[in-house]
Amino acid sequence: MNKIVGIGANVCDTLISVSHYPSEDTKLRAESTIISGGGPCATGLVAASKLGEKVAYIGVLTDDNAGKFLMDDMKRYNVSTEYVSLYPGCTSFSSFVLLSGETASRTCVFHKGDIPPYKLTIDAKKQIAKADVLMVDGNEMSAAVEGAKIARENGTKVLYDAGGLYEGIEDLLSLTDILIPSEEFSLAHSGKDDVYEAAKWLYETYSPEVVVITRGKVGGVIYDGNAMKDYPAFTVDAVDTNGSGDVFHGAFAFCMAKCYDYYKACVFSSAVSALKCTKKGARSAVPSYDDVIEFLKERGTDV
Repeated sequence: MNKIVGIGANVCDTLISVSHYPSEDTKLRAESTIISGGGPCATGLVAASKLGEKVAYIGVLTDDNAGKFLMDDMKRYNVSTEYVSLYPGCTSFSSFVLLSGETASRTCVFHKGDIPPYKLTIDAKKQIAKADVLMVDGNEMSAAVEGAKIARENGTKVLYDAGGLYEGIEDLLSLTDILIPSEEFSLAHSGKDDVYEAAKWLYETYSPEVVVITRGKVGGVIYDGNAMKDYPAFTVDAVDTNGSGDVFHGAFAFCMAKCYDYYKACVFSSAVSALKCTKKGARSAVPSYDDVIEFLKERGTDV
């Protein structure tokens, strides 16, 4: 049985490594280009799969070259495609990502394509009801809300990777058990100037079990209604930060399926995200479970 399922973005990324970001209206030789699977939900599922859990993607793809790549990519990483609907003749969600060697940061330009919105099938609904965790990212909003309602009715935890201010977001937030927003989203959506106040506001407004705010290089904040606590980031020699947040969410879902407590899940997921940044590719760079445990032991951390 698939313990983790996800509804959301599945993106074909073209990663372009450059020495530095170019100025407007100039030319710059790329150091390398890589085609890679991306998107918060789908990449999170790959992370959970590579760590050792059974997962499935629930969504829609098309039959263009990018869509074929994404289908093959999920199979490569043992993500079940049983619940994928195929709409031929459309254009896939794709992006072009500049990776700067100078700053170890990434800049993304994307096109969402023209695939029609996904509609949950009967089999997909049954799978959500049986899973431990449903991952959503705000894409495919209608299907995500419907899926979250099914999850709520059947005891499946809803983990929301909140990174964009999408239309209808309040409906999904109100059905979320594990809310993991970025700092940028938290401050913008709450209207607060302080990340700790934002965490409290999100918790009090939407009543999840826990709010985990990711803050990149400085770690993050976890709030469960009783205690506010910082969790650490791990310093590494980063070469590609693209997808690091997606990987964090997938690792967190893995931890939930393994019954970690929330703080340990934060630490473990932070380590997975850090290790991912040491290699290129949002999915190919995800470490194994054993590599993560060894990484944590080397830093005197035991989860």
